[in-house]
Amino acid sequence: MKKHLQHPIFKHLSSLATQSGAEIYIIGGYVRDIFLKRSSKDVDILVIGQGIEFAEAVGKALKCKVSVFKNFGTAMLRYQDLEIEFVGARKESYRFDSRKPIVEDGTLADDQLRRDFTINALAISLNKANYGELLDPFQGLTDLENQLIRTPQNPAETFSDDPLRMMRAIRFATQLNFQIDPMAIQAIKSQTERIKIVSQERISDELNKIILADKPSIGFKYLFDTGLLALIFPQMAKLHGVETINGKSHKDNFYHTLEVLDNISQTSDDLWLRWAAILHDIAKPPTKRFDPNHGWTFHGHEDKGARMVPKIFAQLKLPQNEKMKMVQKLVQLHLRPIVLAQDQITDSAVRRLLFEAGDDIDYLMLLCHADVTTKNEYKMKKYRQNFERVKQKLKDVEERDQIRNWQPPVSGNDIMSAFGIKEGREVGLIKNQIREAILEGEIKNSREEALNFMLNKGIELGLKPVKDLKV
Repeated sequence: MKKHLQHPIFKHLSSLATQSGAEIYIIGGYVRDIFLKRSSKDVDILVIGQGIEFAEAVGKALKCKVSVFKNFGTAMLRYQDLEIEFVGARKESYRFDSRKPIVEDGTLADDQLRRDFTINALAISLNKANYGELLDPFQGLTDLENQLIRTPQNPAETFSDDPLRMMRAIRFATQLNFQIDPMAIQAIKSQTERIKIVSQERISDELNKIILADKPSIGFKYLFDTGLLALIFPQMAKLHGVETINGKSHKDNFYHTLEVLDNISQTSDDLWLRWAAILHDIAKPPTKRFDPNHGWTFHGHEDKGARMVPKIFAQLKLPQNEKMKMVQKLVQLHLRPIVLAQDQITDSAVRRLLFEAGDDIDYLMLLCHADVTTKNEYKMKKYRQNFERVKQKLKDVEERDQIRNWQPPVSGNDIMSAFGIKEGREVGLIKNQIREAILEGEIKNSREEALNFMLNKGIELGLKPVKDLKV
């Protein structure tokens, strides 16, 4: 293992440990990532005894600023390209109504036993007597080779003590494309209700990490199969299932959503675009109807879905900001490019889509592209061809009319000055008429044409232009 300890910090730490009589180990993710051949800049140093005191001694010797977090019993410093956290070895016990442990000083064995998973309990000694030795009491290295997520202790006890570990098990399985040990799966199923003692912020943090994985569907399938999804995100769980009437069935919207999410994950790392993929059909269950003549319909699911977005974001403690509004807009508009691909494309329809989507038009097109999950090669080819036509039309219309992020060439102040009136109903009417005329192609998106149009519409409303107005 010594070949993996080439960074100068490890010799420094070992030397300081020898001088102070401390016993120290690298533990957790940094060690795990060595065997996964992944680079890591976060190093956890386990100190048998007082982690904060040792960290302060290291900071003094290396002339580094040390940040101390007494409530957590940890300290952190940055050295060159690494962020190093120090913690004293601990053993823990839990109360049933809390995931906050009662902590006592412990040994290396105690600390490894309390770790969430065997692959995170791996430790490397930085002590002079056995420098570089791997300490793996729970066969974590074997589990890494077998791509298995397993707990050091009885998984039912592990998940009952700290229910967030159920989410973490699924998150690691998703990020690493590992399997979860069957005993651990059964334990999660038996402990799902315990997730209720975990704060929503912590749950959503793990959920977002699952969503940002290369293939998020792995995690969502685990969440659904274990029953966790129905508790933490019931609206998504309700997408699951197929109903059949008179021999007519609709597709399973849960698995369709996962396909769309995986598709979008191949083209973008943007978390909020991935959330748009998750939520694009979220209102299909409440809008589902069976029509004897046309089969299953989901009329208005895009409108209802857009209205659901702020409530879901609030429920999951996700930000109520421009990111949420972007997701809402994409959910609202996600059918529009598909409609344009199916019907005769008019400049007016394209201008309206550009106007309403604004800067998010590229994300909207990515979402719509990902939304095609048919296995019929002919349908797929035909759709792709139509889709390319829509993309070209969007480009052509935007270059000519500059509608994206459209700003009215005539403002409310222009209208009030032109007719010597105060803000009121007439101003709003004229502004809307100008916008509609530009979108419909009746006039060009230019100030000159818009001002002339404004004068005519004002006169139709009985307004008199100010005599010295210059168009």
